[in-house]
Amino acid sequence: MPTAKVNGVEVAFENGMTVLQVAELAGEEIPRFCYHERLSIAGNCRMCLVEVKPGPPKPQASCALPAAEGQEIVTNSPMVMKARQGVMEFLLINHPLDCPICDQGGECDLQDQSMGYGRDATRYAENKRAVEEKYMGPLIKTVMTRCIQCTRCVRFISEVAGISEIGLISRGEDVEITTYLDAAVTSELSANVIDLCPVGALTSKPYAFNARPWELTKTPSVDVMDALGSAIRVDARGPAVLRVLPRTNDEINEEWISDKTRYACDGLSRQRLDRPMIRVGGRLTPVTWAKALETVAARIKGSAPDRIGVIAGDLQDAESMKAALDLFGALGVASLDCRQDGMALGAGPRESWLFNSTIAGLEQADAVLLVGTNPRLEAPVLNARIRKLWLSGRARIGAIGAIADLTYEHEHLGSGGAALLGLADSNEDFARAFREARRPAIIIGAGALCRPDGAAVLGAAARAAEAFGLVREGWNGWNILHAAAARAGGLDLGFTPRPSGRSALEMMAKGALDVLLLLGADEIDLAASDAFVVYLGTHGDSGAHRADLVLPGAAYTEKSGLYVNTEGRVQRGERAVFPKGEAKEDWAILRALSEHLGARLPYDTLDALRAKLFADHPSFGQIDYAPGSTPARLDFSGLGTAAEISDAPFASPVKAFHLTNPIARASVTMAQCAALAAGARMAAE
Repeated sequence: MPTAKVNGVEVAFENGMTVLQVAELAGEEIPRFCYHERLSIAGNCRMCLVEVKPGPPKPQASCALPAAEGQEIVTNSPMVMKARQGVMEFLLINHPLDCPICDQGGECDLQDQSMGYGRDATRYAENKRAVEEKYMGPLIKTVMTRCIQCTRCVRFISEVAGISEIGLISRGEDVEITTYLDAAVTSELSANVIDLCPVGALTSKPYAFNARPWELTKTPSVDVMDALGSAIRVDARGPAVLRVLPRTNDEINEEWISDKTRYACDGLSRQRLDRPMIRVGGRLTPVTWAKALETVAARIKGSAPDRIGVIAGDLQDAESMKAALDLFGALGVASLDCRQDGMALGAGPRESWLFNSTIAGLEQADAVLLVGTNPRLEAPVLNARIRKLWLSGRARIGAIGAIADLTYEHEHLGSGGAALLGLADSNEDFARAFREARRPAIIIGAGALCRPDGAAVLGAAARAAEAFGLVREGWNGWNILHAAAARAGGLDLGFTPRPSGRSALEMMAKGALDVLLLLGADEIDLAASDAFVVYLGTHGDSGAHRADLVLPGAAYTEKSGLYVNTEGRVQRGERAVFPKGEAKEDWAILRALSEHLGARLPYDTLDALRAKLFADHPSFGQIDYAPGSTPARLDFSGLGTAAEISDAPFASPVKAFHLTNPIARASVTMAQCAALAAGARMAAE
């Protein structure tokens, strides 16, 4: 490896690294505004100046200067320090003194670096220029007079998000950053530009003037808005969650999160269920916990086990599902299901329902086939990862399903089952490339599996996977992209019907059940069911509207819980605030109910529950471990024949990205985004 000296210390580095990266390897801090590790190099701000020998006797921008063997890099010479002070002085020429009213105050790169590298006075006496504010939609607040034209937002939107909606106009001193035609930014990842902005030019519109950073309690947690399990930080003040920010996790979300993950948090305080209620005379009436639990217990005791059903929703933690399984399993209930959308998965080895190549490992693929999925809507951060793979030029991407704008070029191979059935025998260009690929990957979404012929489609996909050799030594390209945060965990627990039990959709039939318990299940049509419905959940959504009895539970920010993401990685979410009103943690409600039923659960604390969970299901004890290329035994025999597959187009189950769960539907911000997206769709049509 080549070597260079940084402030007299010899450092070995990899070919292709820049001087800035080499200096950081040596432990030196290099100030920067425009440079970002995950974006292309712009060299705009000139704040990263260093002195390099051999070379011209002047400071040079280290972010854009390739490192070379034998270089001597000086980061703290008088020349460098004076040059940085000059750059900072120029950057502050037009910047307003907005720190007392700027939402970026306290976490602003410009503040920090002006203190560390700037002058203590200005020599500029002329008038400052002012720039009109720009409209970027309901999420991004702009104060463009503060902008230093680092172009981080421009590069992120065009390179990572894949939608060129922000750019530079004019030249010289008149240059401005704006959206084209003053339109809102439509990317599902748009608000990441707020984190990238090193000054206060782009800030959070919903969070504006709510709090200062030092007032907030910061809790690391896990996102539940999709099945990726992105690493997040929940910032709360008192009982209220004020914002959600990304944490860096290169294995899953790098440092990006979707707009829904970031902004649905205002729904945590709206339309909340905060006390037990029983329907009397057609209206839900508040009652005590004792009365509510006694009523539920009486109903369950008065019903035969085969007339009782339990459905787990999309946001449930593993502990609540484990408690439900233990309680109702002890009562002999066979109708339990976590697949409220009717997904045809749950039998066979664990690898059959996981994203086996892993999210980060997908970047090693050289051919990717999307079947019945629109990752831009179902998992925007994964979609950005696929775009990153496409930009590298290492992989071809094909898709079977409804035509969609995925932000990268792909070959549309067909819309329905016929295209999937014919793929293995096809001699088309993509099929040949897929057959010859060293690391082929197939990503199957809920749009292919949540239909009446889902089992047959799953079997056809498995046969295609075998024909193309997706599973081989050191590589497993069989990937299921779930749309629900609780789905992989529910399948790992075996939260599926017992041999004599009914599936979630079968439980909805008139006369099928006497008692139906919904664990936060709001995405299922209850119109036909005439059962006594008990809803254990957080929001007054569809489940609570139909319920005969409501037990208020805790949202994901109000409890410590385990979640399994789509790649089988077990992650722990932490409590940031306490449940609202009289609400309790879900597992604790089920533990209390077990007393009234005379089937007392054998744990009184969360730690004891987890100990039993780990003992019964060892995979849950492997925190933050993704199985990866574990060889899969893809035995899908008996699922159906090719003749049973309809050629109806595979359609993504996500119709409105911003309104996919009760928390998002209660969010005012998400309602604004959904209205904007619906208007854009109507205009396009």
